[in-house]
Amino acid sequence: MPENQFKFYAPVKVRYNETDLQGHVNFIHYYAYFDVGLIEYMEEIRYGYETMLAEGADFLYAESHCEYKSSAKWPEVLRIYTRVAHMGRRSLRFGFKVRAESDQRLIAVGHIAAVTADKDTFEVRPIPERMRQAVERYEGA
Repeated sequence: MPENQFKFYAPVKVRYNETDLQGHVNFIHYYAYFDVGLIEYMEEIRYGYETMLAEGADFLYAESHCEYKSSAKWPEVLRIYTRVAHMGRRSLRFGFKVRAESDQRLIAVGHIAAVTADKDTFEVRPIPERMRQAVERYEGA
């Protein structure tokens, strides 16, 4: 994903407890960073998690992937670049790039495929129209 396709990033400060014995961020924390990026992206486009729940919808994460490019260390600040890379009828694929704020080195890239579902029954359902419109408006689709 080219850099100019990302309009949004969430800053995240690496916490000491996220590092391992080698002093770098343990791989499991990148998925939490992706989740922060996704939730804050949804707030940015004016369709936050509370709005989604109020409309009776929720996300189910169906797939996730992360490629590690370099090491992040405490107490660096990272930028979690986030965008909707693809929107289908019932799912969205969020793309992520993690960069160090200090020198912009690439730390990780990845994605999460989120399926929309009924918040009570977890049955898969189409993306709510207001969510679709918010994504299209923000991404310029």
